[in-house]
Amino acid sequence: MQTKGDVPQFGWCGHPKHAVLMQQAGVDYFEGQLAPMQLEDDTAFANAKAQIRDLALPARAFNMLFPAYLKIVGPEKDTRRNRNYFDRVAELLAIAKTDILVLGSGASRNIPEGWSAEQAEADFLTTLTWCTEGLKGLETTLVIEPLNRKESSLINSVADGVRIAKVFNHPRVRALADFFHMDQESEALDVLSRDTGWLAHLHLADTGRLNPGTGSYDYGSFFRNIKQGGFSGRLSVEGYIQGDPLTAMRESLDFLRHSWLNSHS
Repeated sequence: MQTKGDVPQFGWCGHPKHAVLMQQAGVDYFEGQLAPMQLEDDTAFANAKAQIRDLALPARAFNMLFPAYLKIVGPEKDTRRNRNYFDRVAELLAIAKTDILVLGSGASRNIPEGWSAEQAEADFLTTLTWCTEGLKGLETTLVIEPLNRKESSLINSVADGVRIAKVFNHPRVRALADFFHMDQESEALDVLSRDTGWLAHLHLADTGRLNPGTGSYDYGSFFRNIKQGGFSGRLSVEGYIQGDPLTAMRESLDFLRHSWLNSHS
C-alpha cells in the first residue's frame, strides 16, 4: 500500500457525489456504498458505472455489499439472484480497480427465526465461496465485517470475523476491524495486535459514530496495537459528520495523521 511518508492512506465512506469534497479535504481514496446504488436496476447500474469512471478519487474500497432484501442466510436466500447481483458488483470493481470489498450487510446475514447459528455460519461460508469465485481475475480482497449485536446476529467481534476467515482459508478473504463496532461490543483492542495478519481493512469513527477526533475513542491505543501487529492496509472513516463537512473532514484527517505519527508500538 502506498503511504505518505510513514502515514497510511485514509479514505472516507460515502456517496460518489461527495467525492469532490473529499478530494478537497485531502482524503486519499473513496470508499463507496453499494446497496444504495440499486445495481439490479439496469439504468441505475449504468449510472453507477459512469459515476465510478468519473470519480474525483480512486475507489479503493466498497462496502454495504448486499441490500437488506437480498438474504444470504436462511431459507429466503435466492442464490441465483444473489450471484447475478454480485456479477454486477464485480463489474463495478473491475472498472474501479478496487482493492477491498467489505461484506458487512447485517440485515442480509441476520439469523432468521428457526435457523440455527450453525446453519447460518454454513450459509455464510457458502456465500464466501461464490463471492470468491465471482472475484476471480480481480485484485480485490473480500473482508468480513463484524457488526455489533444491534445490527446483526451473526459475527459480532473481530475475533469471530478472524475465526471465519481462518476457517474459510482463502488468500483473498480476510477480516475487518471497525472501531465503532468494537466499542459497542466492548471488545479489547489487543485483538488488533494478535490477529493483524488476518485484518485487511479498518473502519474508523468516534463517540456517537461521528468523525474521528470529536469524541473519546482511544486512538493512541488503537493505532499502537495495529502498528505492533504490522498492519499495512487502508483505513476508512465510516460515520456521521459533525459540523461543516469540508472542515470536519480536514480536521479529522489531521487528527488521524497526527495520532498515527504520535502512537508508538
